[in-house]
Amino acid sequence: MAQRAGVSIATVSRAVNNIPTVNAELARRVWKAIEEVGYLPNTQARALVSGRSRLLGLIVSEITNPFFPELIQEFENLAVAQGYEVLIGSTNYDPARTESLMRRLLQRNVDGVAVMTFGVEEELVKQLVEREFPLVFVDAGPDLPNIRLVQPDYAEGIRQGVQHLAALGHRHMAFISGPMQQRSPKARREAFLKSMCELGLTVPPEHLVEGTHTMEGGIAAMEQLLTLSELPTAVMCSNDMTAIGALHALYRTTHRVPDDISVVGFDDIHLAQFMLPPLTTVQMACHDLAAAAVEGLRAGIEPDHPKHAKREWRIPTHLVVRQSTAFPRGSLPAQLSGAGTIHNA
Repeated sequence: MAQRAGVSIATVSRAVNNIPTVNAELARRVWKAIEEVGYLPNTQARALVSGRSRLLGLIVSEITNPFFPELIQEFENLAVAQGYEVLIGSTNYDPARTESLMRRLLQRNVDGVAVMTFGVEEELVKQLVEREFPLVFVDAGPDLPNIRLVQPDYAEGIRQGVQHLAALGHRHMAFISGPMQQRSPKARREAFLKSMCELGLTVPPEHLVEGTHTMEGGIAAMEQLLTLSELPTAVMCSNDMTAIGALHALYRTTHRVPDDISVVGFDDIHLAQFMLPPLTTVQMACHDLAAAAVEGLRAGIEPDHPKHAKREWRIPTHLVVRQSTAFPRGSLPAQLSGAGTIHNA
């Protein structure tokens, strides 16, 4: 291998093990030679020599929400590019399943774990921290040296969504949250209330509905709002799956989107742009989340990593305006535009 690439055996070893000090051109020649001969590195042997498995654990809440498969794909692509393999598990918010998943990860001797559940179970935190693995959490985690945080800027994205609706003329907005025992849904609802307060707008208690971050939860929450004597002119949702459920519930009524009610989501999953109408939503890029999580784990695993001392990664969010939002019903701009988007058959 070394002879074919025209480098020393030591250079081959450094390149295969992704040592950052190896010359980029030499590393390229090594990997070209590897591809040409079809060499497959023995990862178990490398682990015995280096003391590292080069395995990363990735824990998500569920895989039925398209956001998480998108996140998994980005995380795996980035990890593999850095010479790591990935073990993936879904907790499905089940404590028993979480414990089983943790045992499997520990048995495989992973080098670090990214806990991307947006609602960390306390028992899971305890087990991971006790093992002193490099860990990455979303939103919040224990204040310990081996913990790194990925923190999406919920406030800015929600603020942009509320200001967009207010600029269209909406004053009566509702919010469908996720499960309020989790940090992420709570943070998003608080950001909504704060943004409304900044504009001098009040939110009646009946306009705050707790959902489940699922399509079914979005349907149920929207149906609850539809029982009100005075409907909101716009509904902001804590995630896109909830918003899609809300669109479905509205489609089964005489209310049209966005002519009668505007709808805004959060996450910007791939499906959002293909809804009818295409969903206005807050984008929290899966690539940015995955890149921060992989870099955070590497910073904890690799002592010579340039960001070894960094403890927090901020993830930007921004509004993506599509066709599920418009002027409020009955307003002069709406009457002048005569816009109609989706009509029930």
